[in-house]
Amino acid sequence: MGPAGERRTRALRVEDTRSRILLAAARLFAEHGVFSVSNRQISEAAGQGNNAAVGYHFGTKSDLVRAIVHRHVGAMEAIRGRLFEQHAGSSEVRDWVTCLVRPFTDHLSELGAPSWYARFGAQLMAEPQLRELAAAELGDAPLMGAVTDALHRCLPGLPASVHRERDTMAVTLIVHYCADRERTVVPGPDAAAAWDTTAVALIDALQGLYRAPSTL
Repeated sequence: MGPAGERRTRALRVEDTRSRILLAAARLFAEHGVFSVSNRQISEAAGQGNNAAVGYHFGTKSDLVRAIVHRHVGAMEAIRGRLFEQHAGSSEVRDWVTCLVRPFTDHLSELGAPSWYARFGAQLMAEPQLRELAAAELGDAPLMGAVTDALHRCLPGLPASVHRERDTMAVTLIVHYCADRERTVVPGPDAAAAWDTTAVALIDALQGLYRAPSTL
């Protein structure tokens, strides 16, 4: 094998190690909380003999959390892009709520069962500092903002402050409901159907949430 082949092999090994660490970290964080898990535990769960592997590949724990979010945000943004194109120009609330929900539920379905990303997301939402980290990564998902803008245009009777408040409610419901469902989805042919049912239930609920009148 020549130098170029050796570099490719080395790059593949590094990427495999990084993927193993990210998967192990997401699972442990989901199960125990971000601040309760050490880098050593993550390294061991990822099958790394070197306990410094996490720090070597990702730096700080905050950097590791950002890397996990970044990997999943990219996949969800691709799904959102297809949905955004499909519903472009729509004035139906349900279409834009679908663009909020389906990227998350469809991505979880694609991950297969068991998965941990929804429960990982729920852990982040419970900690203000971690929630800010996740929000910063979502800043690299421009279609999310485009979807909420389109949704708000369908509801001109509500003030901007109510729009923002309901966006927060929507994200909270999506993440926590999916985290609860994630615990019960088992490997097998019914897993995809379970996530599809979850998506429909969330879309129904959020359509009602956004359409509700404001009495404030």
